[in-house]
Amino acid sequence: MRLRGRVREDTGSASLEFITVGLILLLPLVYLVLAVATIQGAAFAVEAAARQAVRVFVTAPTQAAATERAQRAIQFALMDAGIEHTPTVSVGCSPNPSNCLTRLGVVTIIVGVSVPLPLVPSALDLDVPLSVPMQASATQQVSRFGGVP
Repeated sequence: MRLRGRVREDTGSASLEFITVGLILLLPLVYLVLAVATIQGAAFAVEAAARQAVRVFVTAPTQAAATERAQRAIQFALMDAGIEHTPTVSVGCSPNPSNCLTRLGVVTIIVGVSVPLPLVPSALDLDVPLSVPMQASATQQVSRFGGVP
């Protein structure tokens, strides 16, 4: 009889249990959505940076101007997405690696950046990575009417 009395005294705790279990399940889900959105946004930004950099590179009149325009395009695309880390950039040219602006030459630009996970302090020293590396490449052909003669 006493056991039945104790069970009946448990009224009103279902809402508390629902909130507790809901928070335990909801917080990781919210963090997962936030992390995926951050990573997806960074992937779009890195891809746009590489694509725009190679476009301005192949239309430049000189090699120096091409390099400067590509750097500016990459910085603009990454800053527009809120990525403030320094990217790694590599430029590959064929058929003449020493002169990227050869007529009908092919230029490939690879942009890489490391994107930190959201809400993770940088001072935290763990054995797990606290950032996700992103890399994108874009290839464009120099116009037959452009380039350095």
